[in-house]
Amino acid sequence: MDSRLDRMIARLTTQRRALDRAAAEIHGLPGPVLEIGLGKGRTFSHLRKLFPDRTIIAFDRDLHAPADAAPTGADLVLGDFRDTLAALPGRTAWVPAALAHADFGSEDRARDAAQAGWLAALIDGLVAPGGLVVSDRPMQAPRWTALPFDTPDWPYFLWRIG
Repeated sequence: MDSRLDRMIARLTTQRRALDRAAAEIHGLPGPVLEIGLGKGRTFSHLRKLFPDRTIIAFDRDLHAPADAAPTGADLVLGDFRDTLAALPGRTAWVPAALAHADFGSEDRARDAAQAGWLAALIDGLVAPGGLVVSDRPMQAPRWTALPFDTPDWPYFLWRIG
């Protein structure tokens, strides 16, 4: 049996591989990156490295990330995802996103599955055709096509938006 540390390392290594793959997949596609679930800002920090010239808009219920691992101003959106993601298309200078990364998993699989259902519908309206959705939980929407992604140590999911 793996330790909690082993599982954390597997999760973070897989997550980094998925985001690196997403960066290659959306090269040349305009639009911001959406970080849905800022948490402690580790992924946001990596997204800044991968996409230094893109706007990265981060969402979370509350701010838990240190100042150097969180966006500032209008690029940090706090509140319930159902409200904040639904309001995003009304933002000034909105363009559809090239990538949405949804990191919302918990140890409560039933809650995660319920959240994946309504979250996928919100994300679907925010990502441009040809863009990607990357998540730590399975989701589905009619225009999404799953991309093959080898995840032997930890499940992670990638979809292309049609």
